[in-house]
Parts: sequence; structure tokens; C-alpha cells
Amino acid sequence: MKDRTLLMIPGPIEFEPAVLQALGAPTASHVAPGFIEAFGRAIEMMREVWLSPSGQPFIIAGSGTLAMDMPAANLIEPGDKALVISTGYFGDRYEELLKRYGAEVTKLSAPLGGVVDKETIDRTLEQGTYKLMTFTHVDTSTAVKVDAKMMGELGRKHGVMTLLDGVCSVAGEEIRQDEWGIDVVLTASQKAIGVPPGLALLVAGPKAIKTWQERKTPVGNYYCDWKHWLPIMEAYEARKPSYFGTPPVNHICALKTSLGQILKEGMEQRFARHQKIGSACRAAIRALGLKQVPTDPSFSASTMTAPCYPEGVGGADLLPKIKAAGALLAGGLHPEIKAAYFRIGHMGAVNPGDILATVGAIESGLAACGYRFEAGTGIAAAQGELI
Repeated sequence: MKDRTLLMIPGPIEFEPAVLQALGAPTASHVAPGFIEAFGRAIEMMREVWLSPSGQPFIIAGSGTLAMDMPAANLIEPGDKALVISTGYFGDRYEELLKRYGAEVTKLSAPLGGVVDKETIDRTLEQGTYKLMTFTHVDTSTAVKVDAKMMGELGRKHGVMTLLDGVCSVAGEEIRQDEWGIDVVLTASQKAIGVPPGLALLVAGPKAIKTWQERKTPVGNYYCDWKHWLPIMEAYEARKPSYFGTPPVNHICALKTSLGQILKEGMEQRFARHQKIGSACRAAIRALGLKQVPTDPSFSASTMTAPCYPEGVGGADLLPKIKAAGALLAGGLHPEIKAAYFRIGHMGAVNPGDILATVGAIESGLAACGYRFEAGTGIAAAQGELI
């Protein structure tokens, strides 16, 4: 009997065996030739995954929160104006983060489950002189996806640097950093990139690097300062060892393995696969009669789904029953509706069979909670999208 529950939360995700094998290999020296090659290759492959030939990748030991912190520390100086587009918990976090570095922050908050409309953003940018605009591509608290291409267009129109928080989107949702003119795209290793938690990852475009180089005050965060990290990235890409802080050797080897798998699949195919899997999950939830946090399908994420509990059913009852049926899901995160919904992650190595198994577990859990529906309805709806 397989004594294992399918991990279907929005990160950490299920990881490929080859990635775990690289993570668990004997640790090499950070100046060993094999590691230098792995580090250099990982940097090169990040440009291909981000679709940013002109960008400068950074691979740093840390979490997604560090990936958010680093560009703010390097790009913001006291008194700079920043515009935050918030679609949930992590957009709100960026407001606080930027203020720590002295930014004067304006925040445009979407209605819960919605997005901020283009006209409002355009008008706000027109009325102020902003240095930086941040947005969460997929907010993990709401499963709401922002139109990243549109945000890049608005940034270019108004001469504002754009920062895409892609913790829940990079390597899952379509992102074309150079083509769309997005200046910084960041993520963490444990989501669609497919490596266990431990790496903060970002690619900074030429405008971001130039802005950092021309800043007039020292970076207010010693660990985050690109002055320390840019020479490390350049050295390893040139296949030379260098040192500021000891790199997470095994994690970087695992990253090189995972990025290779991603590129072997192909970015276009990967985007399409996530779209199909996301559509299948959402179709199943609709067929079961459950509402979802995103208020319109056009801004629903491909990497996760956020269903609402049916009337009379709570998370403390439902989620353990779904787990007992074979799938571990996450509870709510957004403080306004935390007890009203749950979250399903479907990114990275997730395949159609995982989605069908998860929907089956959800059906089993709902039935055990006394929720009435036609058995197999969700599975059939998901299958219809997967064919």
C-alpha cells in the first residue's frame, strides 16, 4: 500500500526524483570545478526560462520574501515614489517592505477576488512621478492573476520601472520579461521552478541594473546589496570561483537539474500545460457547485485554484477528509476570508493524473461532510478539459 499523500498546496510542490537526487547528493566544495559549472549553467538557463536574454540573474540562499526584499533594497532610495498594485496578501506586503527603505508608497488595492483596472493604473501613473511599480503576478492568497504584459506596457508608457512578483507564477504562467519590458521578475525555488525551499531567484533587466549603479545612497541592506552579489554571478557564469557568502551548493545543483527539465519540456509547451491543468481544476470546482475567490475566469491563475467552502462545510472538517482521501490541500490565507476558502496548488511537475486524483479526493471529502452532489461530476468536468 502506498503510504503517501499527494502534496497539492501552492508551494512547496511535488518535486521530480532527479531534482531530489541532486539535492541529496554528497555536498561538493563551492569552488569544485563541477559545482562551478553547475552554477554557471544555472545562471544561463534562468535567462532562457525567464525569456530575458538581456537580464542579469541572481541566485541567492533565501526565501521568496528575500527575493521580494532584494530589488526593493537596491532600487529604492529614501523619498522615491513607488506604486503598489495589490490583489491580496502579498501585494499588501510589498507596501510595508518598500516603506522600510524610505519609499513614499501609493497603493491601489483591487476588490477582493478582482484586479485593479488598467484605466485606474494609467491615470495614477499619469498623476505622479513614480520610480517603481510593483505587482503580484499571481497572489497566492487569492489565486488572482494580473495581466503582466499590460503592466509592462504601462511601465514603458510612463517611464516607470516594473517589478513582477512571480513567486507563484514563474515557470508556470506565461512571462516574457524582455518582450514585455518588465524590469525585475522574481520568484522562489519551491513553486513552479521545482526545487525545495531555499533559493531566492530573480532576473534584473538593464534598466534596473543601471538604476542601482546610479543610486546616490548606500544600499541599506548588507546581505541584499547587489554590490556583493553581482560579481559572484558574473564570476560563476565565467566559470570562475568567487566568494561573498557560501552558496547553497546542493540547492544550486538541484536548480540546474530542474531548469534543464523545464527547458527540455519547452516554455511554450509548459505554459500550455499549466493553462490546461488550471482550466481542468477550475472546471471541476464549478461542476461541484463551489464558488471561487477570483470573481472572473479571465484573471484566474493557471498555477493554483482557490475554491470557497460550500454552505455548512468548514475547513476543519473538510480538509482532513480530503487528506485522508489522498490529497493535502491548503487552507485560506487572506485575512478577510481566511475561514471561507481553501487553496489547491497545481504547478511544476503536476500532471493530469494528479489533478484527477485531487478532484477525486475533494469529491470524497465533500461527500463525507454531507455535501450533496452527483458523484463523479467534478472528475468528468476535469477530464473534459484535459482531453
